[in-house]
Amino acid sequence: MKLTTLGKLCCTVATVALVTGSGAFADTSGKKIALSNNYAGNSWRQAMLTSWEKVTGEAVTAGVVASADAFTTAENQVTEQAAQIQNLILQGYDAIVINAASPEGLNGAVKEACDAGVVVVSFDGIVTEPCAYRIAVDFHAMGKVQVEYLAGRFPDGGNLLEIRGLAGVFVDDEISGGIHEGVSANDKFNIQGSVHGDWAQDVSQKAVAGILPSLPDIAAVVTQGGDGYGAAQAFKAAGRDTPIIVMGNRHDELTWWKEQKDANGYETMSVSIAPGVSTLAFWVAQQVLDGAEVPQDLSVPFLSITQDTLEESLKTTQAGGVANVEYSLDDSKAVIFGN
Repeated sequence: MKLTTLGKLCCTVATVALVTGSGAFADTSGKKIALSNNYAGNSWRQAMLTSWEKVTGEAVTAGVVASADAFTTAENQVTEQAAQIQNLILQGYDAIVINAASPEGLNGAVKEACDAGVVVVSFDGIVTEPCAYRIAVDFHAMGKVQVEYLAGRFPDGGNLLEIRGLAGVFVDDEISGGIHEGVSANDKFNIQGSVHGDWAQDVSQKAVAGILPSLPDIAAVVTQGGDGYGAAQAFKAAGRDTPIIVMGNRHDELTWWKEQKDANGYETMSVSIAPGVSTLAFWVAQQVLDGAEVPQDLSVPFLSITQDTLEESLKTTQAGGVANVEYSLDDSKAVIFGN
């Protein structure tokens, strides 16, 4: 059914009211915001970009900002992303939202942006340059909580396999550091092997399959997200008992977990950052451009799924996607201003 002209007008007004809450933002209607993303090679990053496009597309349509373009580097390289940021400055963007390849390596380009009057907001992979805004998740705690969960499941400890993320990336180092701190605090656990799965199921499956022949019995697998289903397939192909695998909120992981739960009562947990944090970063940039006093450092919780919340979470997670939370302007103001 086609909308009438009046219907279209009503929808437009409703969209503006939905996006802006109390009214249009004249101060930002002509502003351009860019997303600089260092990597898009897994389902989390794809979901992050999809959330960005959805929420910013609505904001552009409603006239909140003039544009909100996303740019992803071909390789996860600091030099390439730094050049990308410099190009965005030259293209006249008023704000740049960054998922950074390195916390320190981009600081020079970020400082150039700030000196040029460009607002910089980093999230997920944050930057340490003081002029930038940061939206951080306690990735260290995200690693540690996995071992704390396993300590409750295995009071006598056991052997662990660690699947790490993308080598050289801040997030990978932080989650792994939390896992190792958790093991130090629960010294009955031993990490018998560690592989990089790049936060991707296919890479994880191949990496786990390669190390399994050299490993003793494994009680549990600690992970970083995007790797649980691949690990399960590797254990199955090797004819080994399936350990407790901490999942990372991906649809294929949750689906596999539900199948095992129904078949034999398999129990685990799942934890990851919601990819929709990119939309919070967008609204933070918009609010700064609008003149709001925004704290330089903000934090958001990671998203956990338990045995009791599995089915409900799976219902709301798209096939091929990740359990997610997207931020409206009002949601973002609650994070920014604590109300």
